[in-house]
Amino acid sequence: MSTLLIVHHTPSPGMQAMFEKVVEGATTDEIEGVEVVRKPALAATANDVLTADGYLLGTPANLGYMSGALKDFFDRVYYPCLDATGGRPFGCYVHGNEGTEGAFKAIRSITTGLGWKQAAEPVDATGQPGRETLEACWELGATVAATLMEE
Repeated sequence: MSTLLIVHHTPSPGMQAMFEKVVEGATTDEIEGVEVVRKPALAATANDVLTADGYLLGTPANLGYMSGALKDFFDRVYYPCLDATGGRPFGCYVHGNEGTEGAFKAIRSITTGLGWKQAAEPVDATGQPGRETLEACWELGATVAATLMEE
């Protein structure tokens, strides 16, 4: 069985709605052989990353950057996981009231350094997430989880 680790910082109703849809997509009945582990960014550890086969990352954009909680997560796991997790698939979703570009740029930079491979288009939400955004979150969760299904 493969493991999908969802690392998230979910401080608002909008982020909660996106998180719930990502989880719903990742755990849909069509996904078999994938255990989904959910961890708040401040609680996720290097061991969680090392034992997972793929990742979903969720963060608000705070002042144009990823949340301090997700940055803290990356600071703690980067070097312990650097040589052991290359090539693993990931996806991400970001919610902001203004620009999200800086958050995506930072996530891309760090995941590129780790050697992770983007498995799906990121979900970018500005303002209150609507139906389209929530459907995209469901698709993100399902797509990343599907990449981990055993053949």
